[in-house]
Amino acid sequence: MSYNHQYDREVPYTGAYGPVSAPVSPASTTATYTCFPPDTPRLPRQPTEDNFQIEARAVANVGFADALEQTKPSPWTRRMWKLYFFLFVAFLNSCINGYDGTLMAGINVMKAYQSYFNMRTVGKETGLVFSIYTVGNIVGSFFCGPFTDWWGRRWGMFIGASIIIIGTCVQAPATSLGMFIAGRFILGFGVATCATAGPSYVAEMAHPAWRGTITGLYNTFWFVGGIPASWVLFGSNNLEGNISWRLPIWLQAVASGGVIMGSLLCPETPRWLIAHDRHEEAIQVLTEYHGEGNRNSAIVHLSYREMIEEIATEGSDKRWWDYRDLFNSRNAWWRNICVIGMALFSQWAGNGAVSYFLPVLLESLGIQSPKTQLLYQAILNVISFIMSTIGARFTDRLGRRPVLLIATGMFVVIWSAVTVLTAIYGKRSNTNQDGARAAISAIYLFGITYSFAYTPLQALYPVECLAYETRAKGMGMYNLFVNVAAFFNTYAIPIIWERVKWKFYFLYIAWDAFQWVLIYLFFVETKGRTLEEINEIFDSPNPRKKSLEKHIVVYTQDGLLEKAFD
Repeated sequence: MSYNHQYDREVPYTGAYGPVSAPVSPASTTATYTCFPPDTPRLPRQPTEDNFQIEARAVANVGFADALEQTKPSPWTRRMWKLYFFLFVAFLNSCINGYDGTLMAGINVMKAYQSYFNMRTVGKETGLVFSIYTVGNIVGSFFCGPFTDWWGRRWGMFIGASIIIIGTCVQAPATSLGMFIAGRFILGFGVATCATAGPSYVAEMAHPAWRGTITGLYNTFWFVGGIPASWVLFGSNNLEGNISWRLPIWLQAVASGGVIMGSLLCPETPRWLIAHDRHEEAIQVLTEYHGEGNRNSAIVHLSYREMIEEIATEGSDKRWWDYRDLFNSRNAWWRNICVIGMALFSQWAGNGAVSYFLPVLLESLGIQSPKTQLLYQAILNVISFIMSTIGARFTDRLGRRPVLLIATGMFVVIWSAVTVLTAIYGKRSNTNQDGARAAISAIYLFGITYSFAYTPLQALYPVECLAYETRAKGMGMYNLFVNVAAFFNTYAIPIIWERVKWKFYFLYIAWDAFQWVLIYLFFVETKGRTLEEINEIFDSPNPRKKSLEKHIVVYTQDGLLEKAFD
């Protein structure tokens, strides 16, 4: 009797295959079993001299684990590098947002810019210039879903990047504050579409074996836009006249141009193709980029079958005006808690102050030179990019929930330290430079922790929590709430800071503690499943509990043998 990949019964893992040389506990992910050869009859179980070693692993989904075991995909093949190029084009959408986020923080402290538009580093006018970009993003959030659903993910990227170039052409040569503000509104509108189409494309095109890492890398490219912006600003600050702030704005069109040209070369995602009855094209894409050219690959069969089952069951949403499916069931509301929660938590953890107003925070600690402030910002962007890339690599190893819980708990401690240090050493009369440096170090520690934990998950987690038929609209909703939260960051922070200074940090301490509790109670774990398999989590009575269940699967040299439950 042979066991070749047959799941003929579910059994407890302890002793299921003969003597166990190492026990498996809920916290364990691997163990070594001593078992009989595959051709030994199941009964009677008598030990023989040719016993052999097999491995047991805790996995989230058995079918997915079996498909990966059969195909044993490699990330370094020619077809995978071709896929990486297409994903890189989508990553550029994140660069666009990162460039602007860093751009305005630097321009805001340039003397030539302030003189030309009669601006200050804080106040109502500054809040309006920053927040109008967010307003454009909020308005664009209602259009990005239909754009991405009607014409596809790649054409959604094309449309968004085209709008951004138009906005750049209005903002960069602006001769009045009204023209400058109009350009920023158009930029925000375009970014909304890019922020919906880009991560949707990456999550749907990435190979399932590395979806967490690859989709996590999407948001790390915020720093690939932010780092050049910070160093361009650092250099252009030495230029005389208005070119010092106009040049960095013109360079914003570079990443957008890359998206426009690259999206014309990208294939459409198989899920969108299936939803629009283009099944053969979908199979060809899956075969080429997930199956290494093998149409009979187990991962191709699994992916295609699950896509067909989901779209046949749920249908493809063709009603651009109808958002009811985002709210009309218990399943949908639990998804909303995760999606909207991630939108708000990723913006209000304290990163808004660090991302947009780091020079202002540094000024309160005695760093008065704009050039030195820009240098601090440039260095933090480089460090944050490195940490977010490392964090993306660990998303599939550590899981989503543990990373968010640990990081959010650290935020409470870090902001408490920043508050105390700023209160003591942030006074004009302070002569203790070591104390001021300690406060700056704590701010840097927050940026590093946030980059490792939250940056990779900002694009990955909401995409995973949304079903296909609502993914584009759901990401539009996610983008809406991100920008509602960002509006507070960009408009309210300058005004509040002008009045209460560092006491504003107390709000972050309280919010991060509240945020930790909600993550613990409601956020689900999504690692180790395909996008379609995540649906079974939200269909259960308690999605959080369901997501934490593990299956024990046993592997031999012949592949996956049998499964049990942990």
